[in-house]
Amino acid sequence: RPYDIVDNSMTYLLWIAYKGTNYGGFQVQPNAPTVCAAVQDAMQRVLGCRPDVKGCSRTDAGVHARRFALSFCYTGKVPAEKMVQAFNAHLPPDIRALEIQPVPEDFHARYAAHAKTYRYYILNARVDDPFTFDTCYRVGQPLDVAAMQAAAAQFVGTHDFLALCASGSSVAAHGDTVRTITRCTVEKDGGNVIITVTADGYLYNMVRILAGTLVETGLHKRLPESIPDLLASRDRRLAGQTLPAKGLFLENVEYPELPGAATLRQHP
Repeated sequence: RPYDIVDNSMTYLLWIAYKGTNYGGFQVQPNAPTVCAAVQDAMQRVLGCRPDVKGCSRTDAGVHARRFALSFCYTGKVPAEKMVQAFNAHLPPDIRALEIQPVPEDFHARYAAHAKTYRYYILNARVDDPFTFDTCYRVGQPLDVAAMQAAAAQFVGTHDFLALCASGSSVAAHGDTVRTITRCTVEKDGGNVIITVTADGYLYNMVRILAGTLVETGLHKRLPESIPDLLASRDRRLAGQTLPAKGLFLENVEYPELPGAATLRQHP
């Protein structure tokens, strides 16, 4: 009698953190080191195979992540409880595996995400901090945080965010530019100004352009009440500059159907 064929494959959700300074973003590229390639290199060493990895986001070159989610299928014998420690033994020090959990077979880290939270870190000081210069953007002139918060509140809701999308974006070309922001806040923590945005999805460079627009507000170069007209214009030229990638962190990804909601962590 022929043996029954048993499919022992499991789908896992792996949470990682990384400093993006030395990488060309998450997604594999032919001409730059990437976070995904480094993770797959570690998987190859530990699992003996190179799983097809599905990331929750692409993230641009230089962007960081405190909790980035990726999913993959695995059919081998290495138990999940051994994977995090084993991956970290083969990952570079600026990428860390945090935790792993089994998920449904058809789970996809990007498409299953209900919301993502980003934070943009600004050092409001006349001189760079040598310990954080590659993880925040410095603004030398004093920022009016109250004005920035008043402007940030105008972004909350379901809007067409084309004005906050990089020119030439393929998504913009297809007209799919409506997103819902459920949280947009500006807080001062010592010399740092922290912009937090939670949304169901983002356009290309959306948070960095939003942060640049809020900085203009904090410098009194635009009024908080001008934000609705900016969004209605759908004109990228009327928004602020695209701030550098180094100040942007993916803080959390929400999967409501999965146990263990992540807690947001502050900048060190």
